Amino acid sequence: MKLFEELEHFFVAPTAKAEVVVRIAPSPTGFFHVGTARAALFNYLFARHHGGKFLVRIEDTDKARSKAEFDTDIIESLKWLGLQYDALSRQSERTQIYTEHLEKLLQNGKAYLSKEKSTDDQSREVEVVRLRSAGKTVTFNDLIHGDISFDTTELGDFVIARSRTEPLYHFAVVVDDTDMRVTHVIRGEDHISNTPRQILIQEALGFKRPVYAHLPLILAPDRSKLSKRHGATSVQEYRSLGYLPEAFLNYLALLGWNPGTEQELFSLSELVASFDIKKIHKSGAVFNKEKLDWFNREYLRKLPTEILLKNLEETLPETHRKLPQYSKERLKKMLPTLLERISTLSDISALAEKGEISYFFDRPVVVAEKLPWKKDEPQIVKKHLAYLLSALSELSENNFTAPLIKESIWEYASKEGRGSVLWPLRMALSGREQSPDPFAIAEILGKEETLARLTGASATIG
Repeated sequence: MKLFEELEHFFVAPTAKAEVVVRIAPSPTGFFHVGTARAALFNYLFARHHGGKFLVRIEDTDKARSKAEFDTDIIESLKWLGLQYDALSRQSERTQIYTEHLEKLLQNGKAYLSKEKSTDDQSREVEVVRLRSAGKTVTFNDLIHGDISFDTTELGDFVIARSRTEPLYHFAVVVDDTDMRVTHVIRGEDHISNTPRQILIQEALGFKRPVYAHLPLILAPDRSKLSKRHGATSVQEYRSLGYLPEAFLNYLALLGWNPGTEQELFSLSELVASFDIKKIHKSGAVFNKEKLDWFNREYLRKLPTEILLKNLEETLPETHRKLPQYSKERLKKMLPTLLERISTLSDISALAEKGEISYFFDRPVVVAEKLPWKKDEPQIVKKHLAYLLSALSELSENNFTAPLIKESIWEYASKEGRGSVLWPLRMALSGREQSPDPFAIAEILGKEETLARLTGASATIG
């Protein structure tokens, strides 16, 4: 009952000027694909730009392959992306409506029952419903591709239902689109070949034809169809990888569309205001992960500090949050350094696994043999560490910043050899041969801890 209450205002008699109504119709037979997400976005933008409605219709008539977890994933993915729909329906709840329309076609002779061998079991006979084909050329105007024509003669009398109560995809789509007063069908160009069948069904039922727009496909870097072998393909996967919804949505919008300006960063409201379906490209759009990473880095930098800190803390492994020197304050001081090294939130976990974060929260084990730069003698290293301790001791806690730390030792390092001075500084603070700028590490650790680590490193040299 709730379903019909939600959709009731779409089934009333049309007004003088038809309201724009669009839809996406995903099948719950797999996780929400990035191609479907982009189609959802373009439908949403088109509807909102024209003050219309955006509907979600889950095509779940394939009972064998449809799963509740995929149904839930569709809804959760749309919610995560911020694409709010005006009504939700499921084909499995509309069987009676399809049956009524099938009966009308059977009664007026535009469709007929045909006894045939089951495709699943050749020994079993089934009764399917076939549409009488007009065997004519069908032409429709596509908002992206222009006029497209098909000779439907070769289609013959094609099957539109497995039985009187089991409509196939093409029939259900036509009935749903008309019943829900869909004005524009915006979908992937892999559906172009489906359009002539659907137009023939529309004509047989006496339905008005919607306006079609077939989006270019999203391609892999090798220009083949994007698939699992190229990496993540579902919204869920990108969400789990730590991409922000705003960044992902912004990137999807520019896959095969641009506003004709140099602007790249758009809020959802800005996309709605700028969207023009005529500016969608005709050719396929290549999915570029490096570009997506760039968008995500930009959006990470735009996050309010407290929200970014909360996200990073949740992503950081629990083992690191239990280290002796861990604190939110130190993690907060790390933000500029971390933002230089990550593209997604999940990169935090990757850095942690490589041992590139723990030394910020726990003193590293410093091996004396690794302190010298190249062929420097241990006593040279000890001299440099003594100078570092002396110079940095003179800085106040308030002035213990990366620029001032660098300034206090740079002249000495330039005279003695930057590698000879800065290498043991890096090793003393991080215990690693590769790390962020040692001046930045010192600022994050603070004066007291920096001096303690330099003292400890010096003590390892006999």
